Amino acid sequence: MHFVDAKGILTGRAGYCGMNIYRGCTHGCIYCDSRSRCYQFTHPFEDVEVKQNAPELLDKVLRSKRKKCMIGTGAMSDPYMHCEENLRLTRKCLEIILKNGFGAVIQTKSDRILRDIDLLDEINRSAKCVVQMTLTTYDDDLCRILEPNVCNTKRRIEVLEMMQERGIPTIVWITPMLPFINDTEENLMSILNECVRVGVKGIIDFGMGLTLREGDREYYYAALDKHFPGMKERYIRQYGNAYELPSPNAKELRGILRSICKDNGIISNPDECFRFMQEFPDKYKQMSIFDISEGI
Repeated sequence: MHFVDAKGILTGRAGYCGMNIYRGCTHGCIYCDSRSRCYQFTHPFEDVEVKQNAPELLDKVLRSKRKKCMIGTGAMSDPYMHCEENLRLTRKCLEIILKNGFGAVIQTKSDRILRDIDLLDEINRSAKCVVQMTLTTYDDDLCRILEPNVCNTKRRIEVLEMMQERGIPTIVWITPMLPFINDTEENLMSILNECVRVGVKGIIDFGMGLTLREGDREYYYAALDKHFPGMKERYIRQYGNAYELPSPNAKELRGILRSICKDNGIISNPDECFRFMQEFPDKYKQMSIFDISEGI
């Protein structure tokens, strides 16, 4: 990793702002879109760029904001990758979000987020906090291939359960569904059943498939050659050089998703999920110490 002093930290509109504390990632997911050349990385993806002044920048901009909003992180680079273990920049930024009365939306695959569950709980009580988890495969052996340097799906489900116990709402991303690899009814049902059990708020899917473009396509195909001999050629025959690679089972899988979500009161429309995550509550009722002590 290497350190930089960033000029700015927040992007977005007045009602919702995003930030990337890190650029790059060490989780090694074989399908990662963030490797795409369009994001103009000037350093190797695993050589994580650390915005060492992120907390100071965030504090300055939040103190100057007149209107509270949700602050999101994790869309480009996971805020709980290995370097967060010692640097704790994500935690420092959460402390600043809490201090200034803003809300937080975090997307991760890592159980390191549990180290900050106390802060997430406080933010959710004083404003609003939403935790997003990506779940792609219920098979541990396959998970080690697809996402080699991060905890497996079953551990992530435990994280979701612990968030639910604290009353912190959760959103699950079941993307990508890799054609001919994890795009099976059995895999999807295993994940959805656990989502129902732990009470997730919403589930996001973008077409039951995969997207590939210059940069991540080459990395993905190299992984296919290593772990699934002959699969790259099957992809090329089926999809050519397309950006969107929907699963041949996409229609059936989407039907299963919609049906289970409808039956269990889970949001399955991506726009509705994003609207929920990005909406800062005008009036957010806090429980008093008397409410808590009396179990109300």
